[in-house]
Amino acid sequence: MDTVLYKLESFEGPLDLLLHLIDKAEINIQDIPVSDITDQYMEYLHSMQELELDITSEFLVMAATLLSIKSKLLLPKPPVFEMDEFDFYEDEDFDPRAELVQKLIEYRKYKGIAKHLQEKEMERSLIYSKEPEDLTPWVHVVMDNPVKGLHAADLLAAFQKAIRKATKRTSYARIQRDEISVKDRIREVLTALERNGPGSKLLFSRLLHEDMIRHEIVVTFLAILELMKMKQILCYQEKLFDDIVMEWTGGEPLHGISEVEINY
Repeated sequence: MDTVLYKLESFEGPLDLLLHLIDKAEINIQDIPVSDITDQYMEYLHSMQELELDITSEFLVMAATLLSIKSKLLLPKPPVFEMDEFDFYEDEDFDPRAELVQKLIEYRKYKGIAKHLQEKEMERSLIYSKEPEDLTPWVHVVMDNPVKGLHAADLLAAFQKAIRKATKRTSYARIQRDEISVKDRIREVLTALERNGPGSKLLFSRLLHEDMIRHEIVVTFLAILELMKMKQILCYQEKLFDDIVMEWTGGEPLHGISEVEINY
């Protein structure tokens, strides 16, 4: 009879090798032919020695376990001894393979789980993931309907209400704006300066107030220019973009201003 050697590159342990031999022989793990499996196991260890491979202690312990189980199965059962009222004998249902079978079943279970996890790892390695991005700019925005929930009757009522309001707007009012001349503004500026006598000073911002419109501000500025032209005041700034300081030179007060000089 030819000798069959089972040569594989590597096993994770003696249980892995035993499970391989059982699967290779296609036998039931619950009914292991220990004699055949032990012979095949020993042949594998001999082949490792021939290849000068290091055999770990785990494989040698399993070899001793198999030989022990094989010898127990080959030896006849001891006779029953009777002492007094008690009989001492081994359990007829005891199977020396039971512990090894239980270990192989547990190992097969965990090996199947490990294979399943490895397959999941391979599937996950084919998936590329990246950090989430803000996709708001590409999201289609649906505008709210401004007339949502309204019916045609509601719109008609709102239109009729607007028409009634429009028909009531029949009266108009015309507002006449008070005009101020440069001459009047000159008199007002001089009056403010004459209160404190010659050499008195006045800030340009003091001539303005919140209620003044653009026209009044322009007229006030023109009045200051005219007073400078008539040498009634001196204007200067302490620094760039600072408030304009007006200083009265102390000349004769202008009781009357010629219409020819200032005609606007």
